[in-house]
Amino acid sequence: MSPFWKTHATRWLLPISLLIVMIVYWPGLGGYWLFDDYPNIVDNTGVQPHEVSLPALVRAALSSPASDFKRPLASLSFATNYLIGGLDPFGWKLVNLVIHLLNGVLVFVLVRLLLATASTPTRIASKTTTDSLVAALTAAGWMLLPINLTAVLYVVQREESLANLFVLAGLIGYVAGRQRMLACSTIAGNSDSPSNGFWLCTASLTIPTAIGLLAKETAVMLPLYAFLIEWIIFGFRRHSEVSAGGVAKRNGRLIGLFVCVLFIPMVAGLAWQIPHVLNPANWATRDFSLGQRLLTEARVVCDYLVWTVLPTLHALSFYHDDFHISTGLLSPWTTLFSLFVLAALVVLIFRLRQRQPLIALGIALFLGCQLLTGTILQLELVYEHRNYFASFGVLLAIVPWLAKVASDSTIWPWLRRVVLIGLMLWWTGLTSLTAYAWGDPLSLARELAERAPDSPRAQYELGRTYIIYSHYDPASPYTKLAYAPLERAASLPESSILPQQALIFMNSRMGLPLKAPWWDSMIAKLKARKSGVQDESSLAALAQCAKDSACSLPSDRMVQAFEAALSHPGPSARLQATYSDYAWNVLGDRPLGLSMIEGAVNSAPSEPAYRITMVRMLASLGYEAKARQALVQLQTMNFGGRLDSAIHSLQELLDKRTAAAPNDQLQ
Repeated sequence: MSPFWKTHATRWLLPISLLIVMIVYWPGLGGYWLFDDYPNIVDNTGVQPHEVSLPALVRAALSSPASDFKRPLASLSFATNYLIGGLDPFGWKLVNLVIHLLNGVLVFVLVRLLLATASTPTRIASKTTTDSLVAALTAAGWMLLPINLTAVLYVVQREESLANLFVLAGLIGYVAGRQRMLACSTIAGNSDSPSNGFWLCTASLTIPTAIGLLAKETAVMLPLYAFLIEWIIFGFRRHSEVSAGGVAKRNGRLIGLFVCVLFIPMVAGLAWQIPHVLNPANWATRDFSLGQRLLTEARVVCDYLVWTVLPTLHALSFYHDDFHISTGLLSPWTTLFSLFVLAALVVLIFRLRQRQPLIALGIALFLGCQLLTGTILQLELVYEHRNYFASFGVLLAIVPWLAKVASDSTIWPWLRRVVLIGLMLWWTGLTSLTAYAWGDPLSLARELAERAPDSPRAQYELGRTYIIYSHYDPASPYTKLAYAPLERAASLPESSILPQQALIFMNSRMGLPLKAPWWDSMIAKLKARKSGVQDESSLAALAQCAKDSACSLPSDRMVQAFEAALSHPGPSARLQATYSDYAWNVLGDRPLGLSMIEGAVNSAPSEPAYRITMVRMLASLGYEAKARQALVQLQTMNFGGRLDSAIHSLQELLDKRTAAAPNDQLQ
């Protein structure tokens, strides 16, 4: 490669890559909301403020239903999008794309720093221009990976990409700090102090982690990633050169730093989570146990690796609820094989750490990223966006090796470059096809249903999209098309009650008969297992439709469905609040409505919405003293004035009742 070509390729490759990524993703920006976008954004009034005020922003920051930690930074970014453009998803997806491009630039900087540090026989070259060229290729490949598409076009996963913006920035700061520490310790007359580099490392591990956690909990992995970089690339060395005896002196301050920011928090986190993980009741909403999850995740992680490097349309199906659970080492047999593959990858890390550190580091980062979401936590089994950072580790392991400049003239280096070019073209083409499908809701629903014919969610989403396109017109051709995918989804035993709810909802809105088997199968599923989030959303949708008088639903069937869902131990606050609303407004059963909302408050004492409803119900029933006591408790939750409007309204309500009935002594 000529010096002229290297210089100009380095200068223009990254900007051209950013432009190509924009072109590839642009058709997908015109798409619509999908799946978890609805509870987190579309149906979440908290991230839809109508003014810029401290109470509105505090409400937005604490409005996420996805996590107990609320992810306030991501929620505030959603609120900002709403203030600028309402619920038009184009602007929201555009912000996601900008974050993805920024992350691509950070990947470029991080890879260039790592290449400059990994001075080994596997190093691409000693010149900065070559390092920059390989770093640009790695960043371009990472930005174009099909497995990373959902972190861009799936709006709610801004949480993932935003958290990793701070993870990547923190790693860049850490590597730069370590380079400064080593340079200061070896260059005579250097006026800079190694302590400056150490404090840069410390700040880079703590501040970005803290900020990233406000977007999503995955940012907690930053100290682990930095530890892997330190162990494999820097070796905790105090000096660049080893001592005369061949043993490098270890930096005690760095060891102490990782004890404080990684190992102590890790032990504390495990101590906090283990009791929950070992409690069988906490697995009631899942179709798998702890042991089955661990066995299954071995296969999932191996699939992630394949889907990153050699993805196919059917592999990246977005909905993976049809993934078969491992019930034993040989059920299926790929479980044991996957465990062997993961063990082999761990062995490779140790064997390649000295000779090919970048490959070892890439493998370590990929596996390290899976430790949070692919082990003991009671999460769903498979999601593509969980590889947003893990895929960086994969490309760090393969792209520099494939792009390696060799001094010999054999065909082998050229073959590797041909493979790299082929992979880049494949990733670009597959991402382009998928992004184009994401640009139209019906095209996307059909595409995903075709990719995953056995996925209840994919089939449900296709049926739901047909319903939307039918505009609830019985004569519409889309109405007839909706039944087949919804009934197929409903027949799958592992599905939630979403398909049954959609069938009941659609026919009721259109004034068509409601089939008894729909109710029977929905109630049977609610009896068979504890309700999950989708089941609760389905019941809430039916209850709201009945409350709005848009659906004529048999109350006895609705009561049976709620009682089946509530028959399991420890029903959620949301489920109890939903039944409370239905009992109060549809059944007219005020005592039942009050009892249910009190149960919701007891189950989720930190959620103000349930307390607000309880105060209104108590006031309506004449229990003024109890209502005022509940209002006092609500006022203690008024952080940043976020509940000012609700509290003022409740206070006026109670004052009016007091004025109207001053002698009412009901308690």
